[in-house]
Amino acid sequence: MGIIIILGLLVNKLFNKLGLPGLLGMILLGIIIGPYGMNIISDSMLSISSDLRRLALIIILLRAGLGIKKETLHKIGVPAIKMSCLPGVMEGITIMFLASYVLKISKIESGMLAFIIAAVSPAVIVPQMLDFIQRKKGATKGIPTLILAGASIDDVFAITLFTTFLGLYGGKNISIPIKILEIPLSIILGILLGLICGIILIKIFKKYHIRDTKKALILIAIAIMLTTLEESLKNIIPIASLLGVMTIGFILLEKYPKVANRLSSKFNKIWVFAELLLFVLIGAQVNIYVALNSGILGLFIIAIGLLARSIGVLISVAGTNFNWREKLFCVIAYIPKATVQAAIGAVPLAAGVESGELILAIAVLSIIVTAPLGAFGIKITGEKWLAE
Repeated sequence: MGIIIILGLLVNKLFNKLGLPGLLGMILLGIIIGPYGMNIISDSMLSISSDLRRLALIIILLRAGLGIKKETLHKIGVPAIKMSCLPGVMEGITIMFLASYVLKISKIESGMLAFIIAAVSPAVIVPQMLDFIQRKKGATKGIPTLILAGASIDDVFAITLFTTFLGLYGGKNISIPIKILEIPLSIILGILLGLICGIILIKIFKKYHIRDTKKALILIAIAIMLTTLEESLKNIIPIASLLGVMTIGFILLEKYPKVANRLSSKFNKIWVFAELLLFVLIGAQVNIYVALNSGILGLFIIAIGLLARSIGVLISVAGTNFNWREKLFCVIAYIPKATVQAAIGAVPLAAGVESGELILAIAVLSIIVTAPLGAFGIKITGEKWLAE
């Protein structure tokens, strides 16, 4: 933990000095000191890595919720809905048919691969979009909020469709129309639970005097329980808990802005520590040796998938008042992959899927290629192309 903090802060500073995103340095640090590099991070730390990464993701999504205004959401309404599903689904379907043909694997296996890769990474995107929101870059047209909202729901589609293909492979009697219906249901339930939690918290905060630091801790605790509820009920009823976490912050800002703004400041400080854990541990998950096994074919599949995703983004923002640079920024902002691929890339292999090792290799390769490319692209183009 000490090494992660000291080295993480140093590489973050170094990369920022070089004009590169700090998170890129932290991911590379994770690869170097992780089990597939110098193996400095202890096994006990790695065993709780997924919990620590989820905690850091909760913190950044609470921050995101506390920064989203209702008028901005109204402004980006329809494009946000399109951004949340169209790019990911277009990328997934393209990869499914392409991988089946190129890699000579079944449609069900290529479907698993497709929707592991099709998920965009909130962990990489959200911090950078929040930075732009705080500095009012692109705020007039609500561009960072559009990407932030879309990226948070994008994962719901990808993970639901991945689990559908995984179930089909295992011979489970899955009704695809019902599985598709689970997507809007999980989104509605996630928002509804976040709404209820937010209203209860506002009533508590108004009735009792609680220090802001303790309010922040209560928010984190509620958000953790919400994500745990999703895990507990996943075989019964689907809940998009991370969307619920964002909704809590949004309701607080809407109904109790004085406290929400103070809490936002608290979460900005907590994030300094949380981001170190998140990005270094994401890097530690990356097995570069496995990634190399997928070779040129893996790169080809990822590239064509990104092309399909980019077309999906352009269709989503067509009809908006964005200029061509702003539309291109939206395309670049939807490139990074990391969180979902690190979390579920190995699931098919563990489930005994025949091409599980190949799926894992391409999933890891997608992190190595797109996380740096996307993070760097967002920083450079966002600074130049988003109006203040």
